[in-house]
Amino acid sequence: MLSKQEAAEAVRQAKVKTGVTWAQLAQAVGKPLAWTTAALLGQHPMGKDEAATAAALLELGDDAALAFQLQPTRGALDAAVPVDPTIYRLYEVVQVYGPTIKELIHEEFGDGIMSAINFRLDIQRVPDPAGDRVVITLDGKYLPYQWE
Repeated sequence: MLSKQEAAEAVRQAKVKTGVTWAQLAQAVGKPLAWTTAALLGQHPMGKDEAATAAALLELGDDAALAFQLQPTRGALDAAVPVDPTIYRLYEVVQVYGPTIKELIHEEFGDGIMSAINFRLDIQRVPDPAGDRVVITLDGKYLPYQWE
């Protein structure tokens, strides 16, 4: 059986081989684009039918479908500070703007956090005369701290 990490690498290779896009996978699985992508990269467990559908579309076998169904170890990066430029930029955003985001959440909502469990993610390309923009929407439920 494949590990979730091995299955994720198989997915990346199969996408190149088959030409299947993340959007096509999400549509076939019947889940949101960001969720499906994260699941196939090892961050969420898929249901049996979702896993079988994705494995078939990617021309992967039963071992991959089984790995897609395993409970993940979430948030596992290869290093504490990511070295991939795209991921590092997000890390940099949190380093620079994290305290600002925290202060603004607390001012607007009170003492609490944004959930990463009850959560939605959207990525859009927005045309701009100075160069296209990447718009990332992080949409998490507000969770107040409860001291009872």
